[in-house]
Amino acid sequence: MLLITGTIRLPPERLADALPAMRAMVAASRAEPGCLGYSYAEDVIEPGLMRITELWDTRAHLNAHFRSDHIATWRAHWGVLQITDRRLWLYEVGEAEPA
Repeated sequence: MLLITGTIRLPPERLADALPAMRAMVAASRAEPGCLGYSYAEDVIEPGLMRITELWDTRAHLNAHFRSDHIATWRAHWGVLQITDRRLWLYEVGEAEPA
């Protein structure tokens, strides 16, 4: 499995404008083959800091996700929404177990 964690930033006053595009992208991503989890959440301390968590079954599924129309549409919104400072890290992980 592949785990992606990271952050993006946007001005807090742009969050309401970003939510419809963000929700559409997350919903479409969750429906993709091989997507085991996908979420964006605003940090409770830093307004406008979005925490990203994704879990993918295989690299092929992740690569298809990066080529999807909904990701292209989401990225096309970044300039208008003033999204910056994208920082993502990819990890290969084993099977999940209760902690």
